[in-house]
Amino acid sequence: MIRIFLLTVLLLLSGCERTVWNSPYPANTNRANILYSSFEERPKHLDPALSYSSNETEIISQIYEPPLQYHYLKRPYTLIPQTLTALPIVHYLDVTGKVLPDDAPAQKIAQSVYELHVRPGIYYQPHPAFARNSSGQLRYAHLSSQDWVKLNDWHDFIQVGTRELVAADYVYQIKRLASPQLNSPIFGVMADYIVGLKEFNRVLTQQAQLLPANTYLDLTRYPLAGVELVDRYTYRIRLKGKYPQFAYWLAMPFFSPVPPEVDAFYSQPGMAEHNFTLDWHPVGTGPYQLTVNDPNRQMVLARNPNYHGEAYPSDGDMGDKSAGLLRDAGKAMPFIDAEVFSLEKESIPYWNKFLQGYYDLSGISSDSFDQAVQINAQGEPELTHAMSAQGMSLVTAVTASNRYMGFNMQDSVVGGLSDRARKLRQAIAIAVDYEEFIAIFANGRGIPAQGPIPPGIFGYQEGVAGMNPVVYQNVNGKIVRRPITDAKRLLAEAGYPNGRDSKSGAPLVLYFDTAASGPDAKARLDWMVKQFAKLNIQLVIRGTDYNRFQDKMRRGNAQIFEWGWNADYPDPENFLFLLYGANSKVGHNGENAANYENPEFDALFDEMKYLDNTPARQAIINQMLAVVREDSPWLFGYFPKAFSLRQAWVAPTKPNVIANNTLKYRKIDPALRQHLREQWNQPVFMPFVWMGLVIAGLLLPAVWAWRRHERSTAK
Repeated sequence: MIRIFLLTVLLLLSGCERTVWNSPYPANTNRANILYSSFEERPKHLDPALSYSSNETEIISQIYEPPLQYHYLKRPYTLIPQTLTALPIVHYLDVTGKVLPDDAPAQKIAQSVYELHVRPGIYYQPHPAFARNSSGQLRYAHLSSQDWVKLNDWHDFIQVGTRELVAADYVYQIKRLASPQLNSPIFGVMADYIVGLKEFNRVLTQQAQLLPANTYLDLTRYPLAGVELVDRYTYRIRLKGKYPQFAYWLAMPFFSPVPPEVDAFYSQPGMAEHNFTLDWHPVGTGPYQLTVNDPNRQMVLARNPNYHGEAYPSDGDMGDKSAGLLRDAGKAMPFIDAEVFSLEKESIPYWNKFLQGYYDLSGISSDSFDQAVQINAQGEPELTHAMSAQGMSLVTAVTASNRYMGFNMQDSVVGGLSDRARKLRQAIAIAVDYEEFIAIFANGRGIPAQGPIPPGIFGYQEGVAGMNPVVYQNVNGKIVRRPITDAKRLLAEAGYPNGRDSKSGAPLVLYFDTAASGPDAKARLDWMVKQFAKLNIQLVIRGTDYNRFQDKMRRGNAQIFEWGWNADYPDPENFLFLLYGANSKVGHNGENAANYENPEFDALFDEMKYLDNTPARQAIINQMLAVVREDSPWLFGYFPKAFSLRQAWVAPTKPNVIANNTLKYRKIDPALRQHLREQWNQPVFMPFVWMGLVIAGLLLPAVWAWRRHERSTAK
């Protein structure tokens, strides 16, 4: 019996020398050219007219191709063609239709005309909407009840087809932005710029009311004044006035092509009931297609066999070559065959699997920060020895976003442009130490903000040139927060010496509205109370759920609040409009949550937003920043830093916080990955061996006693 046990153990040890028992993936994918990632919940919208969330964009940006994209390596972020032969040609017209010079004043420009030329030879991914029968008719365009007997799963559409991308597909998608059957989140914005879009929506709404519920509204039957189809590969978009930022919208999924036959295909009765929609099964010309969409388990992006191809950039910024970012210059993309997103609802299981090599890239949560990152003597983040030993690399990037604390400028105490209110806000701005906040609550992952514009966006200036002199001072070339004595002096000048009203003697009590909750939020809010206490100001926290908090903000019932903004596109207008008077929350339902309104700032904004990125535009931005720093409607807070880890087998990458179609640039070494997985995940048998020996040792006397008993009985 003992000999049999020992023989079994030896066989296990010899037969499973390099076997990985805990892999969550099929064995036949061990050396596959697949990138492994995760998702927390199913993206709600994969329709490019509806999608406006980061987890959705991560998927559809690999599938759809708007006409423009961002250069992967160049900074500041630079637009380049994606499906066009060149960047759009822009002409300016006056009220009579006469062409104006490119440098014409914005007030003379009645319309901007964008002409776009689509590159021939681009084809859509295989899809049943393009399938045709022997007569050349669309196979699945008119499904009958008999067809639905056989169509229960997406793979039951046996026949697929494709066709060439044409300009009409882009025109059709712009029309979809105005469709009352969709309610696109950007219709309101685009209706202010695209000629006739608002009127087009009214026409579609009237027509939809004449049709039975859930009936397909054929948008090809209705002309849109602001979008003109010139020929098979050319279309024009007409805008009201001058809006240079429109070029950035042309790099967003909202302006991706959608073929009319695809829209008609999904609009047939029975489709939505089977989840056969653009929200579940997108159709594009990009490098990848969504082949698996199982929200309870897995989503898979696989190569589009019809992809037109694209070469890896051959140029970039200084330092990109030495960083290894140009090794693949000129090579055909994409490099990876597929990306597998597995459902992970908790960060700890994801982190553990990443350490085992089963995920290729990972963010760093607060729980795992100390395990992954340490701060060196120079105050810079670097990997811990354990992470470095596994060959991992740390990738950091300042996000194109901001996190700030705002004052309701309509409030009777902290609001308004009087000297009293202005100096009160300035005093608080000095007292709230965001350097300390970043160190304690963000693990050092952030940069104290000197204004609303983050790094990487035109208008941001580094160092002393970009310093906020109200809150900071230049000490031997270094930016240093002003001392608390300066804040106390400003507070006294505001009429609140030592935190008390100079007339009534009552303590100054302010109210901070927030939707934050939980243990982490409590620690952060306690810290905030202590910051105000430096000035002997009593800060009262008013917590509520997010929906109620939004209602308070819309009504202007909050006094002090915290907020943030992620860039839609890399232009200073997308951040400075957060302080533009006509964009206030109260009265306009805009994104100016502080309800700040300064005529000087607004006039400069109106001038700045029409300008190209020139020294003249920078000079106006500097004036705007000087005004808003003096008024201090915000505590500018900080710009978050994104920290992530990549495994040794993942090729060097350059963070691009604006572009989302970056999967095609990624490259891995599957052989090295499998080798390291085998090293890191070897089964450990010795505990079982020792346990078996202990058990055998305990059983051996009993076995011997039993055998003696049997022999004596036999005699």
